[in-house]
Amino acid sequence: MGRLRQKRRICYDMDHTCREYLIYFRKTRQSGPTQIGAITRVIKAFGSYLKKSGIELTGINIEHVDDFLTMFNASYAKTTQRLYRSYLRCFLRYLYNERNLIRKNLADLLIGPPMFAKAKPPKFLRPNEVRQLFERLPHSTACELRTYAQVHLAYFMGLRPIEISRITLDDIAFTKGLLNLKNRKNNKPLELPIPEDTLKAITAYIIGGRPKTLYRVLFLIIWPTPTPMSANLTGYYLKKALQDARLPGTAYWLRHTFAQNMLESGAKIFEIKEMLGHDTIESTRQYLSIHTSLMRRVLFDETV
Repeated sequence: MGRLRQKRRICYDMDHTCREYLIYFRKTRQSGPTQIGAITRVIKAFGSYLKKSGIELTGINIEHVDDFLTMFNASYAKTTQRLYRSYLRCFLRYLYNERNLIRKNLADLLIGPPMFAKAKPPKFLRPNEVRQLFERLPHSTACELRTYAQVHLAYFMGLRPIEISRITLDDIAFTKGLLNLKNRKNNKPLELPIPEDTLKAITAYIIGGRPKTLYRVLFLIIWPTPTPMSANLTGYYLKKALQDARLPGTAYWLRHTFAQNMLESGAKIFEIKEMLGHDTIESTRQYLSIHTSLMRRVLFDETV
């Protein structure tokens, strides 16, 4: 019987591994430069920790990971610590599942301290506040027509500001009343029916407010030169519409209200998840409040 050969120790270049991971991450996730920068910072810091400690990448264990995070996260707020922990967790999962560089899936062992009172009550508009919003929402000028259409998309279809800003004329099938969302946060394209009032609001903006331009993006900055609106500016005008109607809240209150309306109309949480474009049910739950009308009917036999 032949002699067993001793397994040769292999050294891995952490910088090269980091670059390969970022390529993999960009291909599999939708992310911006800010997130990529933060992920790079965490992984490079982890690589520096391993080098200074004389630890090979292939020999890391959960104690090494915990020790690194204790030092790296020391000066950050709890929410930032949790974010950086999740970035490192994804990297560890990649090392185990995609590269087979570590013996154990350390991602499953990387658990942070419990975050008590983590979930905040969702913020949404009550029926009387919705009426107040639309009663006080002007639609005479080009800018007002644009905001009017954007509020309809946020409230009646639950779209994010970034999704609203990315809509093009080619995404809308006017005769069928359908909107094709190609770039969603969960990377799952979706075709949605456009409510009649929303379609009318979009049409009114195109006819009476949208500048004539070669741009195919639906919503444009009108002055001084027509250019596509950013997600931040879209969110600003949605929030301003609420403020002008003397209502509290941000652009996302309209999206939360859409989710709450679906819940109260009898939709299942999975259906709401798909409409909102969430990756997980947990994300959707954070958008929903207690269905108070249903609770009162069940507990007290009251009709609200």
